[in-house]
Amino acid sequence: MNNETREKLLTISVATLATALYKRGLRNQVIQGVRPLGYKGKNMVGPAFTLRYMPAREDRNQLVEFRNPAHPQRVAIETCPPGHVLVMDSRKDPSAASAGDILVTRLMVRGGAGIVSDGGFRDAATIAELDIPAYHTRPSSPTNLTKHEAIEINGPIGCGDAPVFPGDIIVGDADCVIVIPAGIADEVATEAVEMTAYEDFVVEQVKAGQTIIGLYPCTKEEHQVAFAAWRKQHGR
Repeated sequence: MNNETREKLLTISVATLATALYKRGLRNQVIQGVRPLGYKGKNMVGPAFTLRYMPAREDRNQLVEFRNPAHPQRVAIETCPPGHVLVMDSRKDPSAASAGDILVTRLMVRGGAGIVSDGGFRDAATIAELDIPAYHTRPSSPTNLTKHEAIEINGPIGCGDAPVFPGDIIVGDADCVIVIPAGIADEVATEAVEMTAYEDFVVEQVKAGQTIIGLYPCTKEEHQVAFAAWRKQHGR
């Protein structure tokens, strides 16, 4: 992902991106069930760096595991490249935490672009105050060892029923999170900017009393002409 694409994605809603991907036959790219903690008014954007959890087994997941310098959860936090989003496959199970505020703080300090889990975070109120985007399903206080064993770093995962491959582009807004295949991120971002401009025009028209028939989607030439004039006026 180049800087131009990143700047575009910072301004586009997940809903618009989902439509752009739908046009390309991709219908399952939204990570289901996750919500932002303390949304700060700007999008989360970055390539995916992944961590996969599997169900914990009691003989393998005692507290002593956290003393292991090779523990995959800790290693993922320490090796996620700056500017990347750490995406966790927690099997949609929020009954034990995927991470807590100390680990998320460390990721923030290291320059992470965000963190996503289809499970839950402990210390959620504290994480919501941090200067890093975070998305989960709900707060969860039990330590991850209760239910989750971190088993693989930066391999293909499923997160909230969406397939995520390392390097895919992750975008989160005030609603949810979407996964854009890396190979089409530039073209999707460019098209979505155009879609956003038209959607902004439509909102103005609807607020002014215009019917959506023929306007959204645009099937009448009069609206095409009006949109062209609107773009010129607004520099869009």
